[in-house]
Amino acid sequence: MTYSIVARDPSTGHLGIAVASRFFTVGARVPWVKGRVGAIASQAFTNPTYGSDGLKMMEAGALPDDIITALVGRDSGHPNRQLHMIDAQGRNAAYTGLQCIDWAGHKVAENVSVAGNMLEGPQVVAETLRTYQAALDKPFAERLLLAMQAGEDAGGDKRGKQAAGLVIYRDQDYSWLDIRTDDHADPLAELRRLYSIAQERYIPYTELQPTRENPHGMLDRTAFDAEIARIEAERAASGGQSASFAADKI
Repeated sequence: MTYSIVARDPSTGHLGIAVASRFFTVGARVPWVKGRVGAIASQAFTNPTYGSDGLKMMEAGALPDDIITALVGRDSGHPNRQLHMIDAQGRNAAYTGLQCIDWAGHKVAENVSVAGNMLEGPQVVAETLRTYQAALDKPFAERLLLAMQAGEDAGGDKRGKQAAGLVIYRDQDYSWLDIRTDDHADPLAELRRLYSIAQERYIPYTELQPTRENPHGMLDRTAFDAEIARIEAERAASGGQSASFAADKI
């Protein structure tokens, strides 16, 4: 009832998951990510402990293949589960239980994997992966969104559409971007709208936030204010408008 992409950007080490489903609030249940550790997507008849415990194992040094063996080995419900993962070094692995509802399966490639169940067919996973790999010149978030749309265009979840999510971690314990739509007629289009709004103010703001290396963050707003002014001027010059419902109140 879900398809997702789990990836590591080799040029930055950033980790991301994008997911879509005919299932309410899928973006809150499937993705599990920790900066400098790894990313895990647990889906089908989902087991949340695959995500939480899998990241702990990964942080302790376990390899993705061994983590999957351990997780499914302790769970008698594993034939109904699906999960895939990647660690901070780019090592990845995937598992699709034999009782996952057709079509169900996964593909694993360098620095990326795609998995899905209850899909229109194997073309959903294949097109998601192909599109991601063909867009390596684009920003990480855009790559993930383009890939997910390609999967949707190839048939997506055979029951229809409802929810989607996108999570990206850089090298901190908190997310760089975490957006989702929980109940929408076109959740991927809504996710793209939210991403466009994030670029207006939120993403520039993330550069001010404290990090392990700089616990104070950036206390001088001058560069931030200048960037916001540049973005707004560029949008005005092109005749564009903010996609935010709150734009007239900012």
